Amino acid sequence: MDGERQVKASSGNQSGNSGPGTTAARRRKRNARRAASAAAVLVGGALLATACGSVDGATSGESKAAPGATSASPTPSSSAAGSAAHAADDAAHRASDARITISPKDRASNVGLNHDAKVTVASGTLTKVTLVKQSGGAPVSGRISADGHSWQPDGALARSTAYTVTATAKDAQNRQAVSHAAFSTVSPAGSFVGYYTPENNSTVGVGMPVSINFNKAITHKADVQSHITVSSTSGQRVVGHWFGAKRIDFRPADYWKAGSTVTLKLRLDHVTGANGVTGVQDRTVRFHVGRAQVSTVDVATQMMTVTRDGQVVRTIPVSTGTPQHPTYNGQMVISEKFTKTRMNGDTVGFGGEYNIPDVPHAMRLSTSGTFIHGNYWSAGSVFGASPTSHGCIGIRDVRGAGDPTTDAAWFYANSLTGDVVTVQNSPDHTIAPDNGLNGWNMSWSQWIAGSATGDGTGGTSGGASGGGIAG
Repeated sequence: MDGERQVKASSGNQSGNSGPGTTAARRRKRNARRAASAAAVLVGGALLATACGSVDGATSGESKAAPGATSASPTPSSSAAGSAAHAADDAAHRASDARITISPKDRASNVGLNHDAKVTVASGTLTKVTLVKQSGGAPVSGRISADGHSWQPDGALARSTAYTVTATAKDAQNRQAVSHAAFSTVSPAGSFVGYYTPENNSTVGVGMPVSINFNKAITHKADVQSHITVSSTSGQRVVGHWFGAKRIDFRPADYWKAGSTVTLKLRLDHVTGANGVTGVQDRTVRFHVGRAQVSTVDVATQMMTVTRDGQVVRTIPVSTGTPQHPTYNGQMVISEKFTKTRMNGDTVGFGGEYNIPDVPHAMRLSTSGTFIHGNYWSAGSVFGASPTSHGCIGIRDVRGAGDPTTDAAWFYANSLTGDVVTVQNSPDHTIAPDNGLNGWNMSWSQWIAGSATGDGTGGTSGGASGGGIAG
């Protein structure tokens, strides 16, 4: 045991007694290894800094070596990144200050037809705007405003159509900006249209109402009526009346004043007419009221008296409906005029009782087929004496409508659409107000009751509001 201890102790003393020189050598080796590791870290750091392209505040695309190391050449990837960054900086430096806004936004759908498409620019002026159908064709006409800050098309766009708009502008330094957008307009299935009478710039008689027929049933009547306005220079109060879900007429309490001008405004663009259905019209229509002519047909005497501006200008013999087919009583407005037209009994429930291809000087009084017209097939003796028609009012005439001296030719030439023909003393009932443009056969209180917005507003100089506009 003691021998074993002696041997171990002896071995330990030999290794531990290598002396100061041996210990210093070992320290030098350890320091060398540490220096090598530090150098490796410094080199790796330099390579990392080169690859990342930014260290200690260096900008993108620059490389910065570690302290004490020589700069290494950038790798190909770092050169590309640096070039792209410099290009982006240069592009940003050169970018135009002009800021273009296109309405509607890109990829918008169900866009309105009248005022939705427009282009504006801030900090610059527009130089060119092109709006085209994606299906092809000529660009939509439009114009840049005088100050160069906006653009709009000249007219309404087409329904259910895809468009592309490209706008170009420049800033104060003539640097160019370009913007694009694509959109599609509202479809026929999702929109409604109102067909109105009378026409723009027409001259009509004092009995002509404003009548609007919609192509879809309107369930939001108050909303639609409130976006339709009818006014007169006479200052007469005008109120709208609904005949069902597809028609609204506007009139004053009494006939329009002779010589007045009536303005219809349809502001129906984006107005909800029914669930999922909006209007697309924005239009203003003006028509003029001519002289005040009202003709009165007395069935008892078979005579018609034509009164103009309060004076009787002619008395005309007529032939009205037979007792089996009497003429309606009431106030009837001339809605259409035809120099010649076909009249076929099959179209109005009279079978084959008549089919005349060239009825002369015909003017419509009702939707159901009542006319006041020339008659060349009956003997001259019946006019002013005998009722012979199927409900129309006949006036002596010649075939072909070529004789201007006949009573029918005179009455036709001296009548306007909108003139009133009143029938009295007939055994038939009064014509329905919605059978033609014949709302005058309702009392004013009955008329007002058919308004969806109450009894109307306005009545000041310049006109009254019936709750609507024309388009």
